Amino acid sequence: MLEALLERFRATWGRDAELVARGPGRVNLIGEHTDYEEGLVLPCAIDRATLVAAARRDDRRVRVASEGYGEPAELDAAQPSRRGAWVDYVQGPLVALRERGVEPPGLDLAIASDVPHEAGLSSSAALEVAVALAASAAAGTPLAARELARVAHRAETSFVGVQCGIMDQFASAFGRAGAALRIDCRTQEVEPVAIAGRAALLVIHSGVRRRLAAGGYGARVRECREAVAQARAAGIAPAARALRDLAPADLPALERALDPVPFRRARHVITENARVDAVAAALRAGDLARAGALLRAGMASLRDDFEVSIPELDALCAAGDAQPGCHGSRLTGAGFGGCTIHLVDPAAADAVRDAVAADFASRFGRRPASWVVAPSAGAAVVWRAADGTATGAGAASGGGAERVE
Repeated sequence: MLEALLERFRATWGRDAELVARGPGRVNLIGEHTDYEEGLVLPCAIDRATLVAAARRDDRRVRVASEGYGEPAELDAAQPSRRGAWVDYVQGPLVALRERGVEPPGLDLAIASDVPHEAGLSSSAALEVAVALAASAAAGTPLAARELARVAHRAETSFVGVQCGIMDQFASAFGRAGAALRIDCRTQEVEPVAIAGRAALLVIHSGVRRRLAAGGYGARVRECREAVAQARAAGIAPAARALRDLAPADLPALERALDPVPFRRARHVITENARVDAVAAALRAGDLARAGALLRAGMASLRDDFEVSIPELDALCAAGDAQPGCHGSRLTGAGFGGCTIHLVDPAAADAVRDAVAADFASRFGRRPASWVVAPSAGAAVVWRAADGTATGAGAASGGGAERVE
């Protein structure tokens, strides 16, 4: 993908790129709809990524071409204007960088990605992170991982308009090869949890695409905030600012005090936070059966309490859970479509994939796309024109991606 992108940049803009930045997608093992409630999540960056090739210009224009996102566009870096299209994910990081005191130069950009769009694998965060890193590196001030994630998150919430939590951008920026990341979305602490060699991560696409800027996602955010407000008003947690401030022991009182829908949303988030630490402990102990059982419990909660599943996702999870060598399945991402994740024995991955695909095809008349993904290193400048060689995917050159130690 790198060589093809460099050739496309040259063919499109009539000159060579100066650098290429990489932002990986992510898959979330457990901890869904908890990040915007300052909770816990357990994602990993994956070995599918967005690459952004960049070269500086002498003016303030930004020209951008992509394969798979949309038509080429030209922007005025000095006067950004939200367009309600894919190019907002390019403009947003430039605006957020300027807010942080980094002045992006005029740029020619070319983008390539093998992260499936609207599949729950954070293609938008991968693009935002890669653009932010490419632009800051072109400006001579490549960002460390924490600041990079914050800039990308600011781009999505303030410019694009999706009121998401920090998980996707932090996973893309902080990724660690062979490990998931336990991220505390309140303190922003990041702790690696080893996976490599213990289990394989099978991702299967329902074929149903979804968009987060409208619809059910925003409704769930509002319902969670209503649950917090009702809990405060009832005196259960007078100082609570998020569902993170409530514990499983509060659930009986919450059920008595809250309206039915906010209660179910709260019950999911509260129990999901507990599941994150339980899955992390199970993975550290090598107890895949326990981890899988927790994934299945998370799926039931997403389906019944948070109501973000659909028949295709339910069918994929049920078929996966019925297969030998599959320890547990759940939808991954916000739901309403997208993908499922299956925790499987490495030797069983192909057999599970084939069996689930056959079952799905018998129900829905089509075979789903699927991938066995590996936990990946985080965002990096992976190529510079100075020597024409890759700089490695594990750390951004010139002081870029902060290491997670």
